Amino acid sequence: MNEIIRNAQSSVAHTSLDPQDWGAFRALAHRMLDEAIDGIANVRTRPVWQRIPDGVRAAFKADVPREASDLAEVYREFAEHVAPYATGNVHPGFMGWVHGGGTAVGMLAEMLAAGLNANLGGRDHMPIEVERQIIDWMRRLFGFPDSASGIFVTGTSMANLMAVLVARTSALGTLARQYGIGNDGALLTAYMSQAAHGCVSRAMDVAGLGTDALRKIGVDADHRMDVAALRAQIAVDREVGFKPFLVVASAGTVDIGAIDDLKAVAQLCREEGIWFHVDGAFGALAIFSPELAPMLGGIELADSIALDFHKWGQVPYDAGFLLVRDGEQHRQAFAQPAAYLRREARGLAAGAVWPCDLGPDLSRGFRALKTWFTLKTFGTDRLGAAISRSCALAKYLEARVLAEPRLELLAPVNLNIVCFRYRADDVVNREVVADIQESGIAAPSSTTLDGKFAIRAAIVNHRTEEADIDALVAAVLDFGGRRCGEDLIEVEAPPLAAQ
Repeated sequence: MNEIIRNAQSSVAHTSLDPQDWGAFRALAHRMLDEAIDGIANVRTRPVWQRIPDGVRAAFKADVPREASDLAEVYREFAEHVAPYATGNVHPGFMGWVHGGGTAVGMLAEMLAAGLNANLGGRDHMPIEVERQIIDWMRRLFGFPDSASGIFVTGTSMANLMAVLVARTSALGTLARQYGIGNDGALLTAYMSQAAHGCVSRAMDVAGLGTDALRKIGVDADHRMDVAALRAQIAVDREVGFKPFLVVASAGTVDIGAIDDLKAVAQLCREEGIWFHVDGAFGALAIFSPELAPMLGGIELADSIALDFHKWGQVPYDAGFLLVRDGEQHRQAFAQPAAYLRREARGLAAGAVWPCDLGPDLSRGFRALKTWFTLKTFGTDRLGAAISRSCALAKYLEARVLAEPRLELLAPVNLNIVCFRYRADDVVNREVVADIQESGIAAPSSTTLDGKFAIRAAIVNHRTEEADIDALVAAVLDFGGRRCGEDLIEVEAPPLAAQ
């Protein structure tokens, strides 16, 4: 019998996935960490982005790995075939989309969170208290009451969807969760500006309300929602029997970073009894900057705010967040009783409201830890200074564009986004963007404004400096000149600036 037990124990022990040699594992782990830190510290020595070679891409068509591989070999494949071909948003020359640059501090926090392997769906453990502390900090920063609730999500696209669901439940009542939206739901209408992010339209689709129920309101010369037009559209919809239930204002539009008149929208929503939501994906964190925070006047009146710490907050991906003024309305939109989620008076299952009561996820990672480390290590003052700096760099780029006859500014610079173009047709400018990206010098993106193709520079990375802006401008002039057959000085490939 003892032999049977010993054999059984031996069999079980061999199924463990822990290293057989902790010393060797530790040495390799230290090497991985050192090289990851080197990658950030020496980021300027490599291209912003580079195209994936056909051979590398083909290697990732291999079959499912049935047999074990040596960890060092797996890491070698990562170092050679994955890391060099990432998006590049760690690099100061990345100005394509509103992606944060991350920090070494956040990277370490992510490692620590993985070590804990905590599930933040619920129960009584300290990682949830870390998330609750950040929720409390956000309440205070945005002037929300103590009864407000918050939750970490993947990003603002999910946060906006959840806000639509909370507003829908508020409008229809909790029975709609059981019986469906019914005829009343078919009459609900929501509103956003023509410059707002497309994820709001997708949220209306996923919420079962349909994209046709979303009214897209025109914008003024500064790309802000026309509040008079909003008021008029709401009146028309009420007149024909629709039920306006949600207005989504933008704090930093996707194309040019415009901030809607939040005070005026808030006042209108109060008058009309409509849920007022702010999509503040990156712009809401201007609250960290005393210089920029006044531009968010009225955000404290919102019923809900969506934002991303992984953008201007520089937290590694992903770390989205939803803040809701009325925590009970938030809970009513998602909470669902289940025997396996029973709350107890004591023990690990103790506690009242769990995060799973405030969103669709029961399995949730410890996103809050890297955010907590970032906020605690740098403080909102330093983060706010980095945010202000990115806006100052945008103004520097604007001045460079206005001073160069071969370049054309296409939109006002509200925050940190500059839309411009080489004075040539759309085909040339489209090629210029690709040329610059493939050169590794910088990584701008593009959009279309008033029918014109625009080179879009979104300055988010805290590592970006004037030299990186100069390199972008020089690259646009060089590649634009080449495409137009002009004789211009060529731009050197990276590194862009001295360490």
